[in-house]
Amino acid sequence: MDTSILVPQINQIDRTSGNSYLRLDLDRQTPAILAMDHTQEVLVVPTRRITPMPNMAECVLGLLNWRNRVLWVIDLPQMLKLQPLDTAAQQYHIAIIRVGQVPLALVVQEVKGVTQFIPDCIQSPTGLVPSSLMPYLHGCIQQQNELLLVLNTEAIVHSSVLHSD
Repeated sequence: MDTSILVPQINQIDRTSGNSYLRLDLDRQTPAILAMDHTQEVLVVPTRRITPMPNMAECVLGLLNWRNRVLWVIDLPQMLKLQPLDTAAQQYHIAIIRVGQVPLALVVQEVKGVTQFIPDCIQSPTGLVPSSLMPYLHGCIQQQNELLLVLNTEAIVHSSVLHSD
């Protein structure tokens, strides 16, 4: 099988000190975190394993057969109106999320590992990020020299971009 599973490195932090998040880079300039309670697995998948589907939103890369299930594969940066991923890439970094009974494979630039934050450090993203990102965020976390976006998994899964009526 040519799908490799990544085991993210866990920061050495006291487990009682905050909630766990998957840290990732949406594109080369945009770090973000995703709540671990909706994250199922992280994979590196060769691009040839994705079956393209016609007549779908631009951010929908296609379908992936994963553990005998078929998942929609989404270019998350493109969906969020950021820099789309490199179409010449040989492999995709994928975070598989699930909200209720809905699984989704999110392709990102890179998965960095697992980190923890206290929910109190999440602040409003108003005025700090483009308005196009606002519907998909719980907030943001200001760290030394970077701004981490705190993604709203439910908003991503239920986005109107992915559900055309």
